[in-house]
Amino acid sequence: MRNVVRKLSVDIPMPARELNVSFGYQCNRTSYSSSSLVEEELDDPNTLGEGVLMTWHSELKTRSSSFSCLSGAALSANATLANTKICNGIIGDEILPSIDSPNSFRRLSSSPSLSRLDLEILDTEAKISKPRSAPARSESSSFLNAVDAQTAGGAAGEDRVQAVCSEENGWLFCGIYDGFNGRDAADFLAGTLYDSIACSLHNLEWRSKELQSSLSSEAEFFQRGVIDCLKDAIALAESKFLHMVEQEMEDRPDLVSVGSCVLVALLYMSDIYILNLGDSRAILATGVKEGKPLMAVQLTETHTVDNESEQMKVVADHPNDPRPIYNGRLKGKLKLTRALGVGYLKESKMNDMLMGILRIQNLCSPPYVYSEPFTISHRVSDNDHFIILGSDGLFDFFSNDEVVQLVHFFIQQNPSGDPAKHLVERLVQRAADSAGFSTEELLTVPVGRRRKYHDDVTVIVIILGNKQRTSTASTSL
Repeated sequence: MRNVVRKLSVDIPMPARELNVSFGYQCNRTSYSSSSLVEEELDDPNTLGEGVLMTWHSELKTRSSSFSCLSGAALSANATLANTKICNGIIGDEILPSIDSPNSFRRLSSSPSLSRLDLEILDTEAKISKPRSAPARSESSSFLNAVDAQTAGGAAGEDRVQAVCSEENGWLFCGIYDGFNGRDAADFLAGTLYDSIACSLHNLEWRSKELQSSLSSEAEFFQRGVIDCLKDAIALAESKFLHMVEQEMEDRPDLVSVGSCVLVALLYMSDIYILNLGDSRAILATGVKEGKPLMAVQLTETHTVDNESEQMKVVADHPNDPRPIYNGRLKGKLKLTRALGVGYLKESKMNDMLMGILRIQNLCSPPYVYSEPFTISHRVSDNDHFIILGSDGLFDFFSNDEVVQLVHFFIQQNPSGDPAKHLVERLVQRAADSAGFSTEELLTVPVGRRRKYHDDVTVIVIILGNKQRTSTASTSL
């Protein structure tokens, strides 16, 4: 049957210019026995609503999964330099093209990106921990099996977004990396973090199968182990990235200020695991009573100086610094209290690479920015409807409750539509209204200048449960 690209129906006029990234994946929750991937080349990839359409028809044996649909969209506001060639060009030339701005979900082949980085970038004498070796993956592996995975992702300004899923094996990985002061840290995460997590989780599954204990204790071991794997992957990414910055900072001193927020969501069967550093958010929409508004539950912490607990931690950790926070920022520079990278607020030698007013004159007791993430696990219930993942640009304009109600209403009115793209379109409308523009006028403002009106915005909406909507996944360029 020929696939047709559907133009999305929304309750506001479509912007005159297309959003930078939009991808969708919708599962077929019926019970069959085989699966297939269909690709169709459409006529003009430069025309709105046309491009390459990939459809994943999945016919499953009885297999429980906690998600039925995923959609994502993003919009640029920041102008970025060309790729900086950090890591000797490996990130820019070899890894990112495989995930950057794809036309749709497609099969994910095994990626040797981590081994490339280990062999070609890291100094063999550098004292950086590496993940424990795990058995080689095989097609019979049931968790994060690359043979059965689909992937999509892209870039919007300094934001990077990534999604990998296996409908057959019942898991979904999503990552939003909100870069700042440059795109290098977000590029690094987009190129390596999934591989690092996959390696650790494969090792965990292998170890859990060796347990000679009850099923309940094995499940508990696995759940705790997943959280540990996420934390270990972030610690490894932080070590590797700062090591690379140190190797190149004499030629590129600006790299010491580059960083990224991190938001990762991993759904496996009936559990969702969340990790975050920074101010991106994961919001769960849940509700018990039919007809009542859904409740918005924030599954992440907000790591900024505006968070009282974060502010208190910074002050307590620097008792000899009379002004660890001033002008509403850490050392007057950054509102974020946790992030990957941003080495000049973590190490004195990196701060010393900066000149003049860029250098912090009284860096008394670094680090001032932490790399310890917040993590949480949640068992998906029948009352949980969907999860919204978003960079902070989304929440500059909408509260948690507003994004939940906007998505809920849209899904009710447009059961086969794209809720993530709808959220971004509503944000464009609100930003334009705030600036006194029409949406078309706002989208004609060049990136860079448009940052005056809104930040880079990245949104992923994950529809939970086994409610079938359609079996088509599509992307608009």
